[in-house]
Amino acid sequence: MRFLTLSDGMPAVASAATIGFFDGVHRGHQYLIRQVVQCAASRGQASLLVTFRRHPRQVMHADYQPQLLSTFEEKCALLAATGADYCATLDFTMELAALSARQFMADILRDKFGVRTLVIGYDHRFGHDRVAGFADYVEYGRELGMEVVRAKPFSMGGVNVSSSVVRACLCDGEVAMAARCLGRPYALSGTVVEGFHEGHGLGYPTANLQPEDPCKLVPKGGVYAVKVRLQGRQAAFAGMLNIGTRPTLDNGDNRSIEVYLLDFSGDLYGCRLTLDFICRLRDEKKFRNKGELANQLRADEAAVRNLMCSH
Repeated sequence: MRFLTLSDGMPAVASAATIGFFDGVHRGHQYLIRQVVQCAASRGQASLLVTFRRHPRQVMHADYQPQLLSTFEEKCALLAATGADYCATLDFTMELAALSARQFMADILRDKFGVRTLVIGYDHRFGHDRVAGFADYVEYGRELGMEVVRAKPFSMGGVNVSSSVVRACLCDGEVAMAARCLGRPYALSGTVVEGFHEGHGLGYPTANLQPEDPCKLVPKGGVYAVKVRLQGRQAAFAGMLNIGTRPTLDNGDNRSIEVYLLDFSGDLYGCRLTLDFICRLRDEKKFRNKGELANQLRADEAAVRNLMCSH
């Protein structure tokens, strides 16, 4: 895949394109992109994905804090794996936001990127105030010499998979369902920073993770089985993760993300880790003493080992 910006000009051949923020590049997005690739191939055109570096609402509303399923870098890597020919990454600006759907189709899609076929997601709207709908896009396309095609939705268990559905799953702790929607486990990356050192005394020294992107969604608090990928290492480790306020240890309201790597020894401070969420084991709870907590941690470790045998 070749990545383009507005200043790069159009591909060498006419293109079939779709537009989206593509947060998470979930199975619904993947299904849409496959339709674009097939549409392009049948017409002798290049396939083009048009997306944005920042969430449009961040530009329109300065105080908006999105809960992203993927960072921009993660999104680009996922899009590159779809098989599309090109990806145009646009900086969403107030000037871009002011364009009507017809202006966007004419000035950006047709004139900048040579789009001759536009594949519209089943529920997607674009342009200023999103007042236009599919019938309008078809009419604008006729005027501009652009064929407009409506994509089929991707349904799983009667539910049309979307970024909001995945987000809701993660906020409920349903990480296994989120993985089904994404086509892979949900991942959270960050750097290991100084922690509380309480885990050492319990026999479970943990790595305290600082997420690399404050806009990346952190799943519901609780205890999880995760796979831990260390930067620079090929093998992944099974991990026991706690997201929460550590009530037994009187941590107050400070939320921490702490992971214990099974069968690992070494110094992780400053290392970059990626957590792949496999299963939520339980809610975080307050124990009467550290002894009860240690007993629960041993039970959690056994549960993680059993789970990882099937992953």
